[in-house]
Amino acid sequence: MTAVGAQPIERGLLIGDTEIPAASGRITEHLDPVTGEVHSRMAAAGKEDVDRVIAAAHAAFPQWAGTPASQRRLILERAAQLLSERVGEFTELLLGETGGTRAWAAFNVSMSVDLLRQAATMATEPTGKMLATDDPGKWSMAVGAPAGVVAAFVPWNGPLILCTRAVAVALATGNPVVIRPSEDAPITSGYFLADLLIEAGVPAGAVTVVTNERSDAPEVVEALIANPRVRRVNFTGSTTVGRIVGRHAGTYLKPVILELGGKNPIVVLDDADLDHAARGVAFAKFFNSGQICLSVDRIIVLESVADEFTEKFLAAVDRVVQGDPTDPRTLVGPMINARAAERVAGLVQDAVSKGATVLRGSGAPEGAFHPATVVADVTPDMRLYHEESFGPLATIYRVATVDDAIALANDTEYGLSSAVYTENATRGLDVARRLEHGAVHVNDHSVADDPQAPVGGVKDSGFGRFGSQWGADFFTETRWVTVADRHSEYPL
Repeated sequence: MTAVGAQPIERGLLIGDTEIPAASGRITEHLDPVTGEVHSRMAAAGKEDVDRVIAAAHAAFPQWAGTPASQRRLILERAAQLLSERVGEFTELLLGETGGTRAWAAFNVSMSVDLLRQAATMATEPTGKMLATDDPGKWSMAVGAPAGVVAAFVPWNGPLILCTRAVAVALATGNPVVIRPSEDAPITSGYFLADLLIEAGVPAGAVTVVTNERSDAPEVVEALIANPRVRRVNFTGSTTVGRIVGRHAGTYLKPVILELGGKNPIVVLDDADLDHAARGVAFAKFFNSGQICLSVDRIIVLESVADEFTEKFLAAVDRVVQGDPTDPRTLVGPMINARAAERVAGLVQDAVSKGATVLRGSGAPEGAFHPATVVADVTPDMRLYHEESFGPLATIYRVATVDDAIALANDTEYGLSSAVYTENATRGLDVARRLEHGAVHVNDHSVADDPQAPVGGVKDSGFGRFGSQWGADFFTETRWVTVADRHSEYPL
């Protein structure tokens, strides 16, 4: 949290290795969600600033793409080491910018270190292959080359993880990156990592940052995607904004990765270890106040164990520490702002007015704080059945059969992450095969993550995959190159 009376952090647009104000001189302020104090003041870019930032990135492209692969690898490894030493610094920034807890800050750092180290290995991976050819006089090759400037749109909720995921593989494969961080977390979802990468040795311009006033976001987003020097786009955020980014990418013919919202289910079968499942589900729901794209939204339990599971789950919820984000034990701290807490309260109110039952929590939010809440008897006529809660709000459903559980889990426009608790691996794999989600975790929770994994969704949860072993092809252009070892005969 921002200490009362503390001097706000001030940052300009990061262009090359310097910071400059917006051409208009405008700034935008960000408030600490807990104290309401001004936490930071950022340059508020317009279209002309976007063009300058991209020009700097494009100018850095030849140098960065031409940097020896082993050197790029070393720089990313050095960045990982620097990051591992700065847990305390990042934690204080996260507390003041998003109200995220100390546990969430530590997880952001540890996961980002792993992502950087894994991405570093991609710098020295083979960049092409020999192809079969019917012409004995030619060598035929598929060669991967860096694509060019990457526009990376980063959200506030997992700021360092999602910023690292957006830029690390792109940098490893020789591409400069323009980071457009969230208006709600410009430092932790942008500047913090950019500063660290530059300190580690990324040359001037290979990492740049552009920030904007919220009202200018549509203009800035389109300007970033429309610029002909931008060759790749990646976006993590809401499905609503993802559709806009996708439309622009289509209009301007830019390859894009979209990782969007989720209505993530966890299925609890009748042979599950219910104590283990209850703890895992409670963690998957309430870590970072449920503000993780992979957080569980729907808990689907077979009727034969529903009473016992619900009792154990509610007991786990009662043990969840809520409130002060500076307390290392806190799991549910403030939400990103009071508007977010009010939106969650509105979902509960709508559901209750239509017959839902509140098993824990509810009540009016206090500023950005909303209590950990559990609701049952949710039906399709309620907003909560369809909308992503993105907060400390869980729903429990009872079903008669495994087929019913799978049908309910798939009854959503989203398809990001899911899980199934069972002590029978064969049964779990059968359920996993039938769940229409980008990730399925058997006997583990939906927030499970791994730097080597292909992260992304299906349906309205987006398309394309982040991940060091899966994203490298996205950030390269495949070129067909032939070399003739003798003169060809031409019919001329």
